[in-house]
Amino acid sequence: MSEAFDFDLFTLGAGSGGVAASRRAAGHGARVAICEDRAVGGTCVLRGCVPKKLLVMASAVREQLAVARGHGWHVEGTLDWSALMAAKRAELARLERAYEHMLEQADVTLVRGRGCLVDAHTVEVEGRRFRARRILVATGGRPYLPGIVGIEHAISSDGALELEALPGHVVVVGAGYIAVEFASLLHAAGAAVTLLVRGQGLLRGFDDDVRAHLRQELVASGIDIVEHAELESITRDEAGLQLRLVQGPTLATEAVLCATGRVPNTEGIGLTALGIEVDALGRIPVDAASRTVVPSVFAIGDVTARPHLTPMAIADGRAFADSEFGGRPRVVGHEHVATAVFSQPPCGVVGLTEAQARERGPVRIFRAVFRPMRTAFAGLPQRTMMKLVVDATTDRVLGVHVVGADAPEMIQGFAVAVQCGATKAQFDATLAIHPTAAEELVTMATAIG
Repeated sequence: MSEAFDFDLFTLGAGSGGVAASRRAAGHGARVAICEDRAVGGTCVLRGCVPKKLLVMASAVREQLAVARGHGWHVEGTLDWSALMAAKRAELARLERAYEHMLEQADVTLVRGRGCLVDAHTVEVEGRRFRARRILVATGGRPYLPGIVGIEHAISSDGALELEALPGHVVVVGAGYIAVEFASLLHAAGAAVTLLVRGQGLLRGFDDDVRAHLRQELVASGIDIVEHAELESITRDEAGLQLRLVQGPTLATEAVLCATGRVPNTEGIGLTALGIEVDALGRIPVDAASRTVVPSVFAIGDVTARPHLTPMAIADGRAFADSEFGGRPRVVGHEHVATAVFSQPPCGVVGLTEAQARERGPVRIFRAVFRPMRTAFAGLPQRTMMKLVVDATTDRVLGVHVVGADAPEMIQGFAVAVQCGATKAQFDATLAIHPTAAEELVTMATAIG
């Protein structure tokens, strides 16, 4: 390739997508550099999925202890929050070193600092300019905090992952997956939790039965959910924080977590000067090959309108590298994408919701709600919900939705079936593994609608 360029690829952002794309491109023989102004590893590894899951697993031990007692074990336990956070920090430091090592092993040059596009082939980082044949924007996203009076007293999901002490009471503002996950883990860890929902219902965009069942389980666990509650201001006094709502009473609490969405990190990186206009949410428009309106500039991950999922960013990054440097043009399908919500209980879903499927044509719906053996034997009230959405004409399974213990683990396997176009008849012909909760997904025989 031409020596007029310092690198064949320069990537902005060393998160999961940027690192995956850079390593794959380097593996194809490209000269690659990547810049990052924070710790290497990105949101998922250091400020999102991984640390959150560590806290979820730790807080879930409370229920495991209850199950153990129901099975005859005489066990008690208390959570040492400080010890948990110290262990989490140590694990994240290990992961950061691992990501740096992966880049080094792949012969990817790491440039410390924030990158900014100067022109279609030039990136500036801390006053240094680099010329590259192609540029990949993978700068990810950040938590959004509403512009209300006193918002400085609130914390985002980033701040919640750094709490030095567990508050006695927390108000979580939001209704999406981040809100319900943090509400669940903080409550299970021992905090009293109030979940403020501006509209009605949780997890907008998920299947209605998933939303309703999760709400029911969260309320049964002791989480207070207040709907149609819009936060107007936050003030601090000697007693703690006072939350004024647009309508309704003032709430007193020790901590406020705003889980009100995320926005792309696309500001101030030179996009507009190149003619790359972001949409109203700050997302970069790209084609199926991840290319922007500037042929040499590409974008993947949370800076685009694609599903904001780590595996999606990684898949799109690798497809970009294979296409541009490996001689294997390919794109990633963005349908039938499985996802999980690590609430307590967790949700696992893949494919269409019932409402989405009905917009396409006639459907058959199969649903089961039951107490799983593990908790039923222990005398605990938790119930699992499973649902299949089936095309009434072709018999193809269009959606699988699970709320209950191990739902994310189950849905990974069933996602393969949905991706392959499996039919309900093929589900029925699959012998169940008994006794398991997952067997319900291949034994539901009677449609309910």
